[in-house]
Amino acid sequence: MARATLPSDIEIEYDTFGSPTDPTVLMIMGFSAQMTAWDTSFCEMIAGHGRHVVRFDNRDCGLSTKLHDAQVDIMAVMGAMLSGGPLPEVPYTLSDMASDAIGLLDHLDVERAHIVGASMGGMIVQTLAIEHPDRLLSAASLMSTVGDQAYGAPTPEAVTTLLTPPSADRTEYIERSQNFAVWSSKKYFDVERTKEYAAASYDRSFYPEGAPRQLGAIAASGDRSVALQDVTTPMLVIHGLDDTLISPSGGERTAELVPGAHLLKVADMGHDLPVQLWPLLTGAIAAHQSSVSSVLGA
Repeated sequence: MARATLPSDIEIEYDTFGSPTDPTVLMIMGFSAQMTAWDTSFCEMIAGHGRHVVRFDNRDCGLSTKLHDAQVDIMAVMGAMLSGGPLPEVPYTLSDMASDAIGLLDHLDVERAHIVGASMGGMIVQTLAIEHPDRLLSAASLMSTVGDQAYGAPTPEAVTTLLTPPSADRTEYIERSQNFAVWSSKKYFDVERTKEYAAASYDRSFYPEGAPRQLGAIAASGDRSVALQDVTTPMLVIHGLDDTLISPSGGERTAELVPGAHLLKVADMGHDLPVQLWPLLTGAIAAHQSSVSSVLGA
């Protein structure tokens, strides 16, 4: 593990896999999820394709900077999202989180990188492709959507689970993690593995206070549909057909808007990264990056 202090005074916790002389792949995780949600073995599989893999904690999560004093009225944010009305002020947006990623690349002296993001991380990837195309070799947006409420809508059950405050009690927190089955891959959901991850996540950094601010960033960043039509970064879009947290139409819409995007729809995959699908997912990501590198000579 290592730590980068950005010019914004945000500190980013990160670690790496593979050789720094290989092309860098920056992995961006989703809403309230720590970088360890990119499993070590998953990262090693990508590194095995000749990549320098970097995963990191987003701000307000894990061991990166937490904006303790910044408050968000999450009910007001949710109400504005549903009604289409004006949003209350939020501490930061997805653009700020994208700038954190660029700051980490600067810290690592990486001029251009392949970027992979899941869920909210996919939204940050899309934002990077819009706002910082000169720093990207390729982009992969997994289980994500474009910010248009007409696409990627969750089921009511998934929303309820997502917005239920986690228990501060460690045992109850771990037990409740099995509720994530509502959006996970039905065929592959592993209760014991899910509980093990929940225990490790709790012990590493239990910080539910950051979740409202991250949700506020998603809401305040709005719809990327128009801007995505001008993206020139080669983009791979991956979406599970069992996803109930961000329905498959979110990925389909992303691929429809981004010129030349390749869409991979995965059967039996929900809003998670089951071990059984790692060879398929890492292989598709590596193949996409290799095809781009061969064209660019990178």
